[in-house]
Formats: sequence, C-alpha cells, structure tokens
Amino acid sequence: MYQFTNFTAGGAGSGAAVLSADPLSLRTGAPFGSRRAAPQARRRVELVVDLGASIGSLTWFRGLATCLGLCAAAISLAPGFEPIPSASAAPLSDQHWEQARALAISPLAYGADTGRRMAPTDAVQPLMDTPERPTLELIATLGQGDGFARALTRAGVSGAEASAVADLVGGVVPLDSLKPGSAMQIVLGRRPNRSVARPLESLSFRARFDLALSLTRSGAGFAVSRTAIAVDETPLRIQGVVGDSLYRAARAAGAPAKAVEAYIRALAAQTEISSLGASDRFDIILEHRRAETGETQTGQLLFAGLQRASGKELQLLQWEQGGRSQWFEASGVGRTTGTLQRPVPGSVSSNYGMRRHPILGYSRMHRGMDFRAGYGTPILAATDGRVVSAGWAGGHGRRVMLAHADGISTSYSHMSQISVRPGSAVRQGQVIGYVGSTGLSTGPHLHYELYRNGVSVNPASVRFVSRSQLSGADLAGFRAKLRRLLSVPVGGAIRMAEAPKPAKPL
Repeated sequence: MYQFTNFTAGGAGSGAAVLSADPLSLRTGAPFGSRRAAPQARRRVELVVDLGASIGSLTWFRGLATCLGLCAAAISLAPGFEPIPSASAAPLSDQHWEQARALAISPLAYGADTGRRMAPTDAVQPLMDTPERPTLELIATLGQGDGFARALTRAGVSGAEASAVADLVGGVVPLDSLKPGSAMQIVLGRRPNRSVARPLESLSFRARFDLALSLTRSGAGFAVSRTAIAVDETPLRIQGVVGDSLYRAARAAGAPAKAVEAYIRALAAQTEISSLGASDRFDIILEHRRAETGETQTGQLLFAGLQRASGKELQLLQWEQGGRSQWFEASGVGRTTGTLQRPVPGSVSSNYGMRRHPILGYSRMHRGMDFRAGYGTPILAATDGRVVSAGWAGGHGRRVMLAHADGISTSYSHMSQISVRPGSAVRQGQVIGYVGSTGLSTGPHLHYELYRNGVSVNPASVRFVSRSQLSGADLAGFRAKLRRLLSVPVGGAIRMAEAPKPAKPL
C-alpha cells in the first residue's frame, strides 16, 4: 500500500524516503507494499467509424459496410418519388375575376381604384326606386403619374364624357403640364336610371398658376371659360446676419431650404464658408410669384450677396452665356470651379512616383494616380474639354484622353467601356466611360494621368480655375438686371405693390 521511493537530488548523493499510496492496493485489499496488476480493459466495438481515418483497415471496411447498410435500409423504407395527384383549380369566371380585382391593392400614387369595395354578386339586386340626390359635388385630385381622364372616371364621370372633356382641356393647356395634386371641383347631375353614370354638369380647376378653367354643360357639349389670374412677379429679397450658422440664419429669415443650399454653393465657389464671421450679412434674392388669389410660388436663386464686416462686398448674379448658366461677379467676371473634379469617388491606391510594377515585376515611374473603384463605376470628366482619343492604347487598355484649356490634358485608362467619341466636347462631370481592368491591370481601377504642355505632372498638385468674362451686350444686360434686382426692397414680394384686381375672363 505504501512504498519507499529513494531518489537523489541534484546528484549530491543525499536521499529522502517518500511514502506513496497505491489506489489499486486500497481497492483490492493487497498486502502492504505490494502491487497487483490492473485488469485489462474490456475491448469495445465502435459503431460509429471515422471513414476519414485508417483507410483500408478492417475497422474502416466494417464502418463502410455499416454505412452502406444504413443507406440501403433508408432507401428501402422510402415512400417513393412519384408525384401526389391533386385536382387543379378551375379558371376564374369574369364575375369571380372582378371580385378578386376588387380585393387587390394598387398604389394610390398611380390612381388606384381597387381595394375600395367588393364587386357585386348575384345576390345583389339594383334598387331602381330609391330617391337620390339631384346633383353631387365632388373634388377629384390628380395623383402622381395619373391621367386627367382617369381622374374624372374615378370620380364617377362616364368614359365617353371624360375623353371629350380631356380633349377640350388639352386644346387649351397641355395635359402633361397639369401638376400632381391639382384639385378639380366636379358637379354631377341627375341620371335617368342607376344603370348609367351621372352626367357631368360643370368642372373647374387651376390649369396654371395664372389661369383657371371652368367647363359647363351647354346642350350636348361643354362650354370652356378661361379666367386669367393676376400674378405679381416681384422677386423676394431676404437679408440677415450670419450669426452662429449661415444656414439656420437664412432659414429663420424665411428662405426655403433649397434656396439656402443654392446660395451656399454659389458662395463656396468664391470664398471659404468657414471664414464667414458672425457679424457678416447675407443678401438673397429669389424668383417669387404671388397670385391675386393668395397663392405663392418661390423659384430659383437669382442673386447671392455677402457683406463682410471688414467692408468687403461680394455680389453674384446668375447669367446664361453660351447656353450654360453660371454665376458672375458684379464686374462681369465669372468663375465656374476652383479645383479639379475627382473622376471617380474611390480612394487613391497608388500615387504619382516610382513604384514596382505589379505585373512587370520591376520598378519604373508611375505617371499618374490609381483610384479604387468597383467594376462599372462611371468615370467623370475632370473639367470641360475635348476628346483627343478614345480607344485601345496597349498596356493602358481602353483609354480616353481629353484636352483642356491652357495646355492641360488628362488621361483615363483601364476602362471597361467608353462613352465618348474622338472630337466631341465634354462638360465637367460628364460620364466618359466606366471602370474596368483592361490592359496591364490586376483588378478594376482607374489610372488617371495629367499633362501640362505634353509633360506628365502629379495630378494632386494641380488646381483648375476657369474664368469667363462678359462683354458688349451681355455685360450691359447683366448690369441692367443687377441694378433691377438690387432695387427690390427687403420683403417687397410679400407686400404686393397694388391691390388685387378682379379676375377677367379671357
């Protein structure tokens, strides 16, 4: 049960006696100091054999036989693979189809007329003797993508009358010019019986901001009456102090959100927005229309002014030159952009300079910048220019080269598709192709190069500034418009110059 174990520590020759307990002796009752051999563990048969280990052994073949036997048992007990016969549904009749359609759902934005009521069945009998109103006054609204005639039929007008009215209105104003949300006042008359639609007695609506139309029944047809609505075209001028936030100050002064965004973009092309002080003053003039009936419309930004606390004043007026509208300073000098536009939104994966070519395997000059972008990403022209070449260019793959002002040219390589032709003019931000991996390329990206007078330069070191100058008749017209806008008083559009005049039929 206990044993003495002699050992030498560190080779010093000193020993120690250690008592150790033998658990087997304790269990079997063996004499003190003796050991009994442990009984040999019974051998177990493994039912689950790993067929990936000991391939070719007897254990492996036994496991394979067990697996095949289980598979055969499962297949023999399977119910079979024949399809279960079932009866197919009978096709819907016209009446049942109308009932199903009544329960369907269509977007209200497209003038839905389903899901409103159940279609009648054979149990429904029309009531011919109950009294009904002699006239019905309704308001129908044009939805997004809705048709004029469809809105009338949805209100209860017969299809023939709705088509005739649409033709009459289309002869006065284009039907596609009617804005979604326009309300139509409809009056339906008495009908001879309930099996027909009510006749249209009158229809009136706002065709344009300055025009109202009304149709009244005249015999078998309709008479169209046009009423002109007086409109005041005085622009709306808004001024205020920048304070802590230019956007919040302009919105608090009454400027619409889109107008404030356009104002900030116009100023950003001339000065840093972050440099504005709290005491600087903004001056905004917008297109504004006010009808004599009380409705108002606010249009585009016409003038963007800024009075700095230091006394410096910035005045910008939007003017169209060469078919393109841009902002000009009060002196007639225009400025489109201050920096080169990024051709793709991806980040830079390889800069300009010496590098080891990933395919050729040796170091050479990398004469451009590589932008990360997914396959098929649109590639935009960095600035206005003309297409010099567009096609295959050896290791560059599909490439487009653009020539710009002042001897500047840009190159866009490894395209998957080209969208421009040689000799064509392009605008800044125009799509000229799509990102690919043609030529010597390891994956989809854009290789962008920039040249000045034929010499390659680092694209990150160039800032484009294009200016245009008004002269002659354009400059005279520009200054006349600027004087006219600056003469508008603050909030003048809100107070009409004269009392509303009564509407006159045309």
